Amino acid sequence: MTDASRREFLIQSAGALSAIALIPAIPAIARQAGEPLGVALIGAGRQGRAILGELAKLEGARVVGVCDPDESRLNSGLRRVQGARGFADHRALLDGLPEARAVIIATPTHLHRAIAADALAAGRHVYCEAPLAHTVEDCRAIAAAARAAPGLVFACGLEARSNPIYKLARSFFRSDAVRDPVAIEAQHFQKTSWRFPSSDPAREREVNWRLDPDVSLGLPGEHGVHQFDVALWFTDRLPVAVAGAGAIRLHDDGRKVADTTFNTLRFESGLFMHHQASLANSFGGRHETLRGSNAAIKLAWTAAWMFKEADAPTQGWEVYANRQQFHNEEGITLIADATKLASQGKLKEGVGLPNPPLYYALADFLASVRENKPAATSAADGLRATVVAIHAARAVAAGAEQAIDPSLYEI
Repeated sequence: MTDASRREFLIQSAGALSAIALIPAIPAIARQAGEPLGVALIGAGRQGRAILGELAKLEGARVVGVCDPDESRLNSGLRRVQGARGFADHRALLDGLPEARAVIIATPTHLHRAIAADALAAGRHVYCEAPLAHTVEDCRAIAAAARAAPGLVFACGLEARSNPIYKLARSFFRSDAVRDPVAIEAQHFQKTSWRFPSSDPAREREVNWRLDPDVSLGLPGEHGVHQFDVALWFTDRLPVAVAGAGAIRLHDDGRKVADTTFNTLRFESGLFMHHQASLANSFGGRHETLRGSNAAIKLAWTAAWMFKEADAPTQGWEVYANRQQFHNEEGITLIADATKLASQGKLKEGVGLPNPPLYYALADFLASVRENKPAATSAADGLRATVVAIHAARAVAAGAEQAIDPSLYEI
């Protein structure tokens, strides 16, 4: 093999090892033959409107209905799609819109159970936002209903499992490139209040359900669940206990749900995951760091990097990989579509995801329905991650470690 051929081989190997081809994967969904899948959105709040925005990019779906009991939110959702019918009640939608073969549930978490059960009973495929529900009982009921409907796709909106970069990073984490898991850290920092104005004082509690301790899982539930699931998915392990603490550090407006939280997940193997979240500061945003004996991987949802230990074995492709400096450390960028970039001589430029993680989760759901294949994130996956989040929220509220009964992870 000539030097030039060897160099080209190593570049192509870098593409195979440190990247995933993004561009061919998504258009395959858009090019599906036949009519687009009729989809209805239930819940037209901020997340619901974000879902409509991503569905508009996917030619494999046609939004035929929008449901929300709030007229203002309903009208806002309907303005974003052409030809969709509006409903104030999800049961009326299920009864009156047979062309909606699939529904996407983006309501407040504590309302998921009834809607998911009704949708499955009506023979609809379901995409349900995470967390799956606000109680273990509701989570188990949803998962049981999904299992009892084997001909239907049920997807939980834990977006990491559909994220091309995270799928790539997981292959590294489970190989000798990272080796033995050492520790996991994660954070979700976003300065915001979670309090929204309501023109009707009687509906203030309904509008600000995230601040209602009777139904809200707080930061561990609404944000932490996604990052807890990363740990569960990457390690194939389930925590046996969760410790936690929380406080109100900025929004002293009478709320009882902490605006800053800390959790530690304890695994039977001795592995720990530390998670912190806050509505009082945005520095660092959202990311996870998974440390192994050979390397660490930092994941930031639209990009990822690997940091190798000095004594880690060299595999040959690293010399051609894109690198970025982080303080005193140099990270190897896990480049999206690197094989294609290598063939174009652009490997060292590097790119992140061209779309937000939500896009890939919805694309996977549509593909599962069309191809009659299991969801990327099942109801059982959603159950396990949400059980962890529920115990994390309890730990924050109690300021004490909460043991997790392993039977709760089972349907």
